[in-house]
Amino acid sequence: MTREIRLNAFDMNCVGHQSPGLWRHPRDKSWTYKDLDYWVHLAKTLERGKFDGLFIADVLGVYDVLHGNVDAALRHSAQVPVNDPLQLIPTMAYETEHLGFGLTASLSFEHPYTFARRISTLDHLTKGRVGWNIVTSYLNSGALNIGQPAQTKHDDRYDLAEEYLEVCYKLWEGSWEDGAVVRDRETGIFTHPEKVHPIRHSGKHFNVPGIHLSEPSPQRTPVLYQAGASSRGKDFAGAHAECIFVASPSKAVLKRYVANVREAAERVGRNPREILAFNLQTVILGETDAEAQRKFNEYRKYASFEGALTLISGWTGIDFGQFGPDEVLRHRHTNAVQSAVETFTTIDPTKEWTVREMADWVGIGGFGPVFVGSPQTVADLMQEWIEDTDVDGFNLAYAVTPESFEDAVDLLVPELQKRGVYKTEYAKGTLREKLGGAGPRLVAPHPGAAYRNLFDAPARVAANG
Repeated sequence: MTREIRLNAFDMNCVGHQSPGLWRHPRDKSWTYKDLDYWVHLAKTLERGKFDGLFIADVLGVYDVLHGNVDAALRHSAQVPVNDPLQLIPTMAYETEHLGFGLTASLSFEHPYTFARRISTLDHLTKGRVGWNIVTSYLNSGALNIGQPAQTKHDDRYDLAEEYLEVCYKLWEGSWEDGAVVRDRETGIFTHPEKVHPIRHSGKHFNVPGIHLSEPSPQRTPVLYQAGASSRGKDFAGAHAECIFVASPSKAVLKRYVANVREAAERVGRNPREILAFNLQTVILGETDAEAQRKFNEYRKYASFEGALTLISGWTGIDFGQFGPDEVLRHRHTNAVQSAVETFTTIDPTKEWTVREMADWVGIGGFGPVFVGSPQTVADLMQEWIEDTDVDGFNLAYAVTPESFEDAVDLLVPELQKRGVYKTEYAKGTLREKLGGAGPRLVAPHPGAAYRNLFDAPARVAANG
């Protein structure tokens, strides 16, 4: 059965992102991340290639686990310096018509009342092309720098996340009725006060008594992405996510993850097929397999061993600087990304990975697999993974930017289109509609839809000054 392959670009407002050291490559432009020209060029390139979206990662904190300090992260630009992703999106949206934007924002470090307004503003400015990658954050340095004594324990972060979403749903979906804003010049009424309601939320973590500050945006709730790979994370994704993002290095791991999330969705009454699954992937392309392999070998010369260990140590919470390069990886439980430590042992259960081999794997593209070959070879591999794992598409990381993305648009996309497995035109409407939604807004049985029309009409809002 022919299935449409969906593609996002995976980037971050920093240098190198998933390929530490590759910023030194003479054709890499990731060091221009501070310039809007870089981002506008990227957005236009992706829209030319009919990508579904640009998925922008983020971290609040630094990778300071390796050797117990931030030196290696700074030395190799391992996701530091890193700038705010949100401020990039309005300019890119203005310069494009269809491309979606997946914003990573941690609910651990910002109050839902102010965050809800920022997202509504962004949804207005993009005309409904924004999604939110819901993360709970895993770097202890981020928690310390906003005044928390330590990072909250893994499952406790998901308890907070459930209430955080409840507050956001109430603000986005329930506070303002459809038809509240009339902009009636004759009567002088802009908004009917009786159609705007305080949410009166009082919970364990948050108290939000008032109204949402923004009028309803095109989607109200942004498209919801989630990337949790733990058992609790998969249950959370099954309940709330419209798109899931995973970094599985093997088909067996990916197939199990996708099945687990779809089962979690089914348990809460959702249609599991409405959740789109994207796997982290890096593609190195050439006109021929030999050309692609030559390019890959060239890239590997610039990969940073210490930079890769910096990222792995931050992702797992284990200081890999305490081990020799040829020591074998052992499973250790941490309060960071629990699944990350297990990743390497699940690639090949019979293999014992050394620290050096682990760094070589991560050095280009992070935890996700790397496909190297001609457009025909890479398209074959993508279709094979779609068929064997039930994944819907891929978040493409770069090795060298914008070269990796330009190669995907100019070489891979035409091959996929020729095979009839990739769109030739965008669907109309908001990001939710472009991704296959029936309309611009959440629909039942998604839990967010239950907060629409939640509040009684008599709960009239009184003006304050």
